[in-house]
Amino acid sequence: MASVNKLAMLSRALSSTAAQAMVKPPLQVFGLEGRYATALYSAATKLNQLDQVEKDLIALQSTIRSDKKLRESVTSPIINKKVMGTALKEASEKLRFAPATGNLLGLLADNGRLKRLDTVINAFRTIMAAHRGEVVCEVVTAKPLDSSQSKQLEGALKSFLKGNESLKITTRVDPSIIGGLIVSIGDKYVDMSIATKVKLYNDVIQTAA
Repeated sequence: MASVNKLAMLSRALSSTAAQAMVKPPLQVFGLEGRYATALYSAATKLNQLDQVEKDLIALQSTIRSDKKLRESVTSPIINKKVMGTALKEASEKLRFAPATGNLLGLLADNGRLKRLDTVINAFRTIMAAHRGEVVCEVVTAKPLDSSQSKQLEGALKSFLKGNESLKITTRVDPSIIGGLIVSIGDKYVDMSIATKVKLYNDVIQTAA
């Protein structure tokens, strides 16, 4: 119950119109990351800061992913969360981030959830894509797809679209899946990797043994 109250505080802390109900996002994203992203979407909508917050978070995510030291500092369980929270708020002001962005970072730090920052940002980006009528799709393969395979896959994925929706595909290579692919589109998730099939077969064999 305490965690739910803390998440609700995000919208109240960021908006001067706290009496208003939470703004419902165009797409429901589940899990802890989804709850933070939804609260941020609601608060940023009330403050008319959606585009700025998205821009801030994309820049921040890119920087953290490319800067190993920064990434380790943000996710370290050793660093005092209050100190990190204060530092992030100050950095947000210097970088001219939207107030909603700075408050999100402070809240994540206060709650010891900074290690979830990357997935919270991904959840918010998914909501924003839906806000623009885009359907975000991530495709994971064991090796890069050639142009012919990419076109066939895109054609198949477009069958999931409705009305004026547009498809936004990102691809990622992960050799550990061995073969096949893993597709995440909107709120749907399909695992057709060989690694998962092998694990399933192994589990069946072990159960039968």
